[in-house]
Amino acid sequence: MAPTPPTDDQLNTLIVAQLASLGIDLDQLPAGTVADPVTGSPGRDSVLASLRSFMRSTVPTLAGYQLPTPDAGDPATAMALSQQPAPMLYPSISTEWRKL
Repeated sequence: MAPTPPTDDQLNTLIVAQLASLGIDLDQLPAGTVADPVTGSPGRDSVLASLRSFMRSTVPTLAGYQLPTPDAGDPATAMALSQQPAPMLYPSISTEWRKL
């Protein structure tokens, strides 16, 4: 049986809890989907919709990634495959970090 995808309310609860654990309070944003005309802050509903979209698209793709399995016969191939970096959304940042 395939898992049931989470509802919007369930994802909202997860997102708000994860952000709260980082000290981010979405209640500081203006309610609704309209950005604040003074600060330009996006509306709370717009932010949640964007984060729900991210959770439904990017997260499963990254979670489903598996490193290629090496052939049992060639140790050189096994070593090369074991050194592959994990997938990243922004690999250029990681590349720059490794140059330091």
